[in-house]
Amino acid sequence: MALNWVWIGLFTVAFATALVRWVLGEDSLPQALLSAMFDGARSGFEISLGLAGVMALWLGLMKVGERAGMIELLARVAGPLLRRLFPGVPQGHPAQGAMTMNISANLLGLDNAATPLGLTAMRELQTLNTEKAGAASNAQIMFVVMNTAGLTLIPTSVIAIRQSIALKQGLGAGFNAADIFLPVLLVTFISLLAGVLAVAVCQRLPLWRPRFLLPVLLAGGLLAWAVTALAGLPAEQAARIAGATGAGVILGVVALFLIAGAWRRVNVYDAFIDGAKEGFAVAVQIVPYLIAILIAIGVFRAAGCMDFLMAGIGAAVAAMGWNTDFLPALPVGLMKILSGSGARGLMIDVMQTHGVDSFAGRLAAIVQGSTETTFYVLAVYFGSVGVKQARHALACALFADVVGLAAAIGVGYAMFR
Repeated sequence: MALNWVWIGLFTVAFATALVRWVLGEDSLPQALLSAMFDGARSGFEISLGLAGVMALWLGLMKVGERAGMIELLARVAGPLLRRLFPGVPQGHPAQGAMTMNISANLLGLDNAATPLGLTAMRELQTLNTEKAGAASNAQIMFVVMNTAGLTLIPTSVIAIRQSIALKQGLGAGFNAADIFLPVLLVTFISLLAGVLAVAVCQRLPLWRPRFLLPVLLAGGLLAWAVTALAGLPAEQAARIAGATGAGVILGVVALFLIAGAWRRVNVYDAFIDGAKEGFAVAVQIVPYLIAILIAIGVFRAAGCMDFLMAGIGAAVAAMGWNTDFLPALPVGLMKILSGSGARGLMIDVMQTHGVDSFAGRLAAIVQGSTETTFYVLAVYFGSVGVKQARHALACALFADVVGLAAAIGVGYAMFR
């Protein structure tokens, strides 16, 4: 129901704004809105089509791992923490292994691997869903919110973009494109904690018990060690290590699944084919959900609503006498909730306009690296299992987004001003 009202609200605000601007003489707006709708529909199909191959690959490998017993092993390792967050998921259930791998891929910034693994987890969680038809379960809500505020160790793609722009702007070898990774880690941790606590309040989960706090502290200690180890490295070396680590982990998992399957005399080829068929079916099922949200977002942008929103925020901030240096980077955070590619374009524009080494340029990179495309994640993850009622998922995810954006601005001021 929440997504329904968001969808209607985006169209209503966009059409009302476009009507007023059209009456005032902007004759090109109807065509712009129509083009935005067609572009959104085409983009939704193209994204789903591109995802089909990746889904077939990863669900095929996951099926091999499942039949080889490796998914169950991963679930047991992550069980102590996941049982506190997902009390409705039985110990050793395949969903625990898929969620563990999805969280690990997000941590390493491996979006292409994280999405199909997350969709696999959603399918496994759907087998445990006892809610009325079309409603998300508590476990699915917690998992989706964790993905919208996913913890990121190294924002590899953002670092690569910063390095490329820095070279074009003539910055020397002393420029550290990876100087944002510590702020990104802090902000994503804050955002993830906010999202988890929001869901915990709605679901009345007792997360203050030592059995939950100890694993969190252990994970925090490991992250602190990784941050300390990477902090003193040059930008190119840090990015190279992050990329190599991510690729190595994924290839290691693939090799482990195949070796375990062969050791246990599993027909690895047939298992892969069975999983790949499921992956293609999931990618096709996503198409209508993704098209629906992308056309609404496209119309909202084409009507100029985002520009009006930014102008209003800027006026309010100035009226309160606050520092407005963060305003050039703010559209990146607002757009990231709606569109990842749109936010990336805005980030590049901020870097090119204000300088990649400026406060606005650094803050835009922090926001881009530490926020997620919330509506895209909700549409894809829930759409993959036919969930139409998100319940409190959207509110909790948006709360995590707001906290993350505020944290990004605060950390940016604390570290770069």
